[in-house]
Amino acid sequence: MANSKPEETGKKIEEGVVGGYKKIEESVVGGYKKIEESVVGGYKKIEDGVVGGFTKISDKFVDSFLTRDGETVDEAKARLAKEQAEREKAGKNEAEKQV
Repeated sequence: MANSKPEETGKKIEEGVVGGYKKIEESVVGGYKKIEESVVGGYKKIEDGVVGGFTKISDKFVDSFLTRDGETVDEAKARLAKEQAEREKAGKNEAEKQV
């Protein structure tokens, strides 16, 4: 029975230390999650701004230089994509003939 008192005290100390470490762990993990969310959120905002800016510039270029009379930007992009696919297909066929 004399050994049970130190054992109980040791258990209480152990529980207190483990509980303290768990609180520290939770706060550190929570801090990292907040940092992660802010970094990812900032990246998303930058990405959206860059993609949006590129799209505006691309649309303006297509509108200024690549559209035909009465053609919308979207129609011009579709036409250009189709022409590019045809060129790629023709190039592939030409390469196959050479082999």
